[in-house]
Amino acid sequence: MPAAQLIYIMGPSGAGKDSVIQYARRKLNAAQPILFAHRYITRPVGEDIENYIALTRAEFAQRKNHGLFAFDWEAYDLSYGIGAEIRTWQSAGFSVVVDGSREHFLREVDALTDVAPVLITASLDALRMRLMTRRREDLEAINRRLERAATISVSHDRLTTIDNSGPLDQAGDQLTKFLIDGAQEG
Repeated sequence: MPAAQLIYIMGPSGAGKDSVIQYARRKLNAAQPILFAHRYITRPVGEDIENYIALTRAEFAQRKNHGLFAFDWEAYDLSYGIGAEIRTWQSAGFSVVVDGSREHFLREVDALTDVAPVLITASLDALRMRLMTRRREDLEAINRRLERAATISVSHDRLTTIDNSGPLDQAGDQLTKFLIDGAQEG
């Protein structure tokens, strides 16, 4: 993975993407040319660890209408966006880690240049347990997320898959190694 790549992390709800990303973020040092983007989401700030900025629907639409998102998508009746600032970061020589969407990736893969896709997965039992533990949705919404987890399949010639069914440090160390190895290649 050469420098100034887009590291596009995705996976089903409950796979622990945010936990794995935060783990790797804590392990890296500022000397490595890697920056982590936050997401803009039309969801009020909760008590989870996800790194996002909550926007109202009007605020989101305003930013979208003015081209302030590099990417945006809809899922679960919410709007998600990644700020256009990531383009400036890449132009400055930084690789950028984003927490994306499998469906968005599949729709936009042909337009994504210098992308290093990473799929974070977990067993169905782990997904169910994590979705129930975070208490963000009711049982019906959890079941919809589990159904969606099973229906979206990602493939790409450069795809790296990390299974986060076990202890966080195992998946976190795998992502950290992937990011460090890529930074050293650049």
